[in-house]
Amino acid sequence: MRNETHDPALRSWLVSANAPGCDFPMQNLPFGVFAPQGSDDWRIGVAIGEAVLDLRAALQRGLFCAVPGPALAGASLNAFLALGPPSWSQLRAELSRALRAGSGLQRQLEPCLLAQQAVRMRVPARVGDYTDFFTSIHHATRVGQLLRPDNPLLPNYKWLPIAYHGRASSIVVSGTDLARPCGQVASRGAAEPSFGPSRRLDYELELAAYVGPGNALGRAIPIDRAEEHVFGLCLLNDWSARDLQAWEYQPLGPFLAKSFATSVSPWIVTLEALEPYRCPWSRPAGDPPLLAYLDDPALGERGAIDIQLGVWLRTPRLVAQGRPAALLSKSNYRDAYWCLAQMLAHHTVAGCNLRPGDLLATGTQSGPLPEEAGCLLELTQGGKNPIILADGEERRFLEDGDQVILRAWCEAPGAGRIGFGSCVGTVLAACEPGNAPAKAPAQQTPSYGRNCQ
Repeated sequence: MRNETHDPALRSWLVSANAPGCDFPMQNLPFGVFAPQGSDDWRIGVAIGEAVLDLRAALQRGLFCAVPGPALAGASLNAFLALGPPSWSQLRAELSRALRAGSGLQRQLEPCLLAQQAVRMRVPARVGDYTDFFTSIHHATRVGQLLRPDNPLLPNYKWLPIAYHGRASSIVVSGTDLARPCGQVASRGAAEPSFGPSRRLDYELELAAYVGPGNALGRAIPIDRAEEHVFGLCLLNDWSARDLQAWEYQPLGPFLAKSFATSVSPWIVTLEALEPYRCPWSRPAGDPPLLAYLDDPALGERGAIDIQLGVWLRTPRLVAQGRPAALLSKSNYRDAYWCLAQMLAHHTVAGCNLRPGDLLATGTQSGPLPEEAGCLLELTQGGKNPIILADGEERRFLEDGDQVILRAWCEAPGAGRIGFGSCVGTVLAACEPGNAPAKAPAQQTPSYGRNCQ
């Protein structure tokens, strides 16, 4: 499955791509959509080092002929995602050869580069539909212990990848501030619910997959072909109002508690770039056998991906004191109970049609240890045990002005480092219906090209 683009010895003529700890070296080459600062001229780009390669400008110079020009000349990636793996791989190979040290195209490509700090990013594809799965058994069990101590894991969990259909219109790119949501809350012992701002606002550390070609209505995608329909992954923060959720989620699941905002990182790391970090996927002995449509022998060899994940919190007080963001937890995507191929196969088995640009999120990625929890609901045991930060601050849930930073990266001997950049969001005070939220206080947003650790 590996090819020349994965060679860990590759170096670029762009010096910043060769820096130790760089998120976007030669082996990565993620895709996004950007516009120069002060412009609304959105276009497709590729991250390399601390720069963005403008693909439209490169096409105008007669470069990168592996893919039809119209698929790369627009303001979103949907047309490119629809082409499928052969075209994706061909373009990646062309990019790698053009950007590596010694390439004869350096002088032609240098005018097509912009500094990442000189551009704005947006959600890289038009997301028609968004589905959020529940693939971490560690997260499912701990949350279940809070809600149902005698029966924490519901009996269907080990039989099928559980999910809910989310709200695509409120998916926003990293760096977008979000207002604290308002809604109904039922306090313990109260005769009726009250209305007001959420007091138990939480983050959820997730990954998400962008769908490629998709399938026709009524035609399921078999599991052994499922990853042909996954272009790549990004970070995702499924912001959650836990007090609203507790009152509304029965019997039909989340609604206002999760529909107010979902943040995604701006760069899509291709599935091909992650190939060196494939690892075996397995189920614990004694778990129910997989039904045939969810089973594929290849999963045992390479169904999981070794992606390290982390959450940092930057509070207004930390900013005022000049302190760095506080690390809250780390986990790894290889611990997921359900893998990407199973998510996609299950989503389509009843005949649902997926389309280019659809987003499939993994759900909160928590590890087996309590300190590897991917949300505050787990870390604080539902708010009972607050987190104590280095400056003495306490957090049970998020407060106004808090900035949450999600990061992900792959790193191992004998493989090129693959970074995802950051997924950042700052909580604003709640606003009354019809009014705009106040602007967030100034905070330093991490550069997407910096070391994740």
